[in-house]
Amino acid sequence: MILDFSLTMKTTNAIYRSPLAAMGGLAVTGSGNQYVMHSVRARKLPSYAVVLVEHGKGFLETEAGGRQSVKGPALFWLFPNRQHSYGPDADGWSERWALFEGSLVRDFLRLRLISEQSPITPLRNFDRVQRLFQSVHADLLEDTPLARASAASALHRIVIQSAQQTHLAKPAAQEGPDMAGIIEALRSRAMEPLDMTAFAAEHGISPATLRRKVTAEVGLSPKGFQLRLRMDHAKELLATTDDKIEIIAAKVGIVDAFYFSRLFHERENCTPREFRAQFRRS
Repeated sequence: MILDFSLTMKTTNAIYRSPLAAMGGLAVTGSGNQYVMHSVRARKLPSYAVVLVEHGKGFLETEAGGRQSVKGPALFWLFPNRQHSYGPDADGWSERWALFEGSLVRDFLRLRLISEQSPITPLRNFDRVQRLFQSVHADLLEDTPLARASAASALHRIVIQSAQQTHLAKPAAQEGPDMAGIIEALRSRAMEPLDMTAFAAEHGISPATLRRKVTAEVGLSPKGFQLRLRMDHAKELLATTDDKIEIIAAKVGIVDAFYFSRLFHERENCTPREFRAQFRRS
């Protein structure tokens, strides 16, 4: 695969790798760095890409996000089979890039760690992100299974760094409700019956907004998030206490022990007693 940049480059360094079958979760398939003077125009890539603009400024234009200004240090995400254009102003810019694919990217999208609508992240901690890109490139040069796994790990950390810095960069006026406080309240009250309509009203938002924002934060609806916390606590009690199943069910806020056992089996693919037999520490 060739990146058709259609660019005038002072320096360029590019590596391409076919994904290993064992790296289906996340695989880095290309990496490079270059100084460019002209723009990519109306291009589509077959895979995901992340571009780090180290120095310089210019633009990114996508179907989902429209035309936006880019000023380094910043990075942006490109999505497969989506037309995009980008490039520097007349002074050029220095960039690094990586191509990647794999089933784990679905989780990045579901958790909104990367977004087509908001693909650009201005970077406060530029040095750390730059080192991760350098690590990806060095690992692809080595081209061993261990190095390829290391490259995937570094790419994963780039995703997390970008998401963290995007969150930090949000203006206070645009943050809306205190989601950290809402998540903590859901966590602290997970073992109690909770009226979600009343809970949303406590925080000055509608139930629909509560569901949408909580799902964006944790990847689960408010009730789904609380159920996960209940089942996690139940597993802890099963593994560390001699409490009867009905007692554990009550402690996690489920009065009916049979209903608790059915829920537990649906989620864990084993009964509470089977889980205890597998994980109980004597």
